Amino acid sequence: MHSHWITRAETGADVAAIRAVTIAAFDRPDEADLIDALRADAAWIDGLSIVAAGPDGAVVGHALLTRCHIGDTPALCLGPCSVRPGQQRSGAGSAAIRAALRAARDHGERVVTVLGHPEYYPRFGFGRASEHDIGTTLSVPDEALMALTLDAAYPLPSGTIRYAAPFGVSGGSPESRP
Repeated sequence: MHSHWITRAETGADVAAIRAVTIAAFDRPDEADLIDALRADAAWIDGLSIVAAGPDGAVVGHALLTRCHIGDTPALCLGPCSVRPGQQRSGAGSAAIRAALRAARDHGERVVTVLGHPEYYPRFGFGRASEHDIGTTLSVPDEALMALTLDAAYPLPSGTIRYAAPFGVSGGSPESRP
C-alpha cells in the first residue's frame, strides 16, 4: 500500500488506463462508457479529470468533475470515481478526489455535488444536499445526495440538480436547460 500517490490532470495518454481502471472497479463498462461520453460533451472541463498514479506512473485511480447545474447556478458533479480493485483502500481514491476538488477551486468553481456513499464522501466536506434544499429527479436515499461549497463565502444554492446529458437524467424545467 502506498501512502503517497502522484495526482495530476488526465492526458490523452491516460484515456485507455482510466477506462481499464473504471471497468475493473465497477466490473462492467457502463461507467467507463459514461466517462467517454462526458469527454465529448460540453460538460467536460479540461483539468478536472484527475488520475492517481503510483511511483511507476501506472494509473490506479481516477476522479472526474463535470459541469452540472443546481437550478440555474453552475456547479460540478463528482463521479464516476474509481480505483483499481487491488489498490482500493490504499488512499488512491481519496488522493484523486482531493486533487480534483483543489483543481476545481483553482478553476474558480464554487459548488460540487455527489451521489454516493454517505459514509465516504463527508470526509471531503460533503454534507446532505437536502439540508440546503438541493434535490434531484432521481429516486435516491436522501443521505446519498451530497453537496460541498468550495468557497465558504459562497452559500450553496438551492434547486434541482441538472446533470450533463450523458448521465441520462432529466432535471429542472426544459426551458432552463443549457
